Amino acid sequence: MKRSCVLYGCIVLIISVLSVGCQSVKPYQRVYLNDSEMKTGKRQIERFENSVQAYREGATGGGGKGSGGCGCN
Repeated sequence: MKRSCVLYGCIVLIISVLSVGCQSVKPYQRVYLNDSEMKTGKRQIERFENSVQAYREGATGGGGKGSGGCGCN
């Protein structure tokens, strides 16, 4: 009895996990899948803002030598 309940629970879990990720996309909705907001990682404006702030604070903006802005190594 207990083994069949565990097996039934595992099967239900697997089916629910596999069915959640399926979504049909209409042809006119596909343009939004290629949007830059949908991509993982930092957006271009975030990278630019981080670079500007690092330059302003005196740190290495270009990612070169790893010294601080105070002149010490």
